Amino acid sequence: MSTITAAITAVGGYVPDFVLTNSELEKMVETNDEWITSRTGIKERRVLKGDGLGTSYLCIKAAKDLLQRGNVNPLDIDLVLVATATPDLPVAATAVFVATQIGATNAFGFDIQAACSGFLYGMSAASAYVQSGKYKKVLLIGADKMSSILDYTDRATCIIFGDGAGAALFEPNYEGLGLQDEILKSDGIGREYLKIDAGGSILPSSKETVENRQHFIYQDGKTVFKYAVMGMADVSEQIMKRNNLTKDDVNWLIAHQANKRIIDATSGRMELEEEKVLINIQRYGNTTSATLPLLLSDFEDKFKKGDNLIFAAFGGGFTWGSVYLKWAYNK
Repeated sequence: MSTITAAITAVGGYVPDFVLTNSELEKMVETNDEWITSRTGIKERRVLKGDGLGTSYLCIKAAKDLLQRGNVNPLDIDLVLVATATPDLPVAATAVFVATQIGATNAFGFDIQAACSGFLYGMSAASAYVQSGKYKKVLLIGADKMSSILDYTDRATCIIFGDGAGAALFEPNYEGLGLQDEILKSDGIGREYLKIDAGGSILPSSKETVENRQHFIYQDGKTVFKYAVMGMADVSEQIMKRNNLTKDDVNWLIAHQANKRIIDATSGRMELEEEKVLINIQRYGNTTSATLPLLLSDFEDKFKKGDNLIFAAFGGGFTWGSVYLKWAYNK
């Protein structure tokens, strides 16, 4: 029997309609378009508006887009994974609700929380389930409603993040296409630099934690930037060397969209031409778990069967890594 690899066979994406531009942020906090653009590469981001709409809403939209574009029957899906840092609810997994809502009633599901590296870690998990031979269709969704944890009076964070979701379907492949290799890393030193203080088991929600604004995301930008530049660039270079890939062998870099300067540092270490580096940060900002699959959704038409894709991400915790994948289909 041929060796099973796990290949992406369909993608989908969704971003909310409401656009929050840099010029509008100028009216909310002390900042300006030139400052934001020069330091992050972000021009605008999307925000999910509407009572009772959470991360599951984004997931469902992205999943339905995938089902339509890939002509996939949801009843054939075996597993639904949702990578997110902003689940709908504590305890109840967002993936379980999403699976039911999209009609994937034969699937089981669970969430993955690795901040901005969630989708990257999810690629490893989805591939392992497929390669086991027990599961034929694994739906991996990366989604975050970052606006739900942002303090829009904190210019260090509110300029960076946006809401969105992306999805990818993993299936068995017998041509050697799909996920080829992975380098996944983590280091608990990062816990103090990118976090939400309250709402967990250490500091449960209370009147005081709300009054002290401890339920919003905090980021030590300079420290996170330093670790992210080093981490993403290191693993991307390592995975190329380990698989004997030159810059000419790599067709596309699928990098986490946190900061244009971090992306540039990573592609520079890989010695890639600018046209091989896919960018949509200017339109969406940092959508956390959704950045990688949104790139796949936005640029699906560019990919050709057999193309070599290098994925790279860095997230809170710290978590980071790189995945080498061969694209499995022509659009």
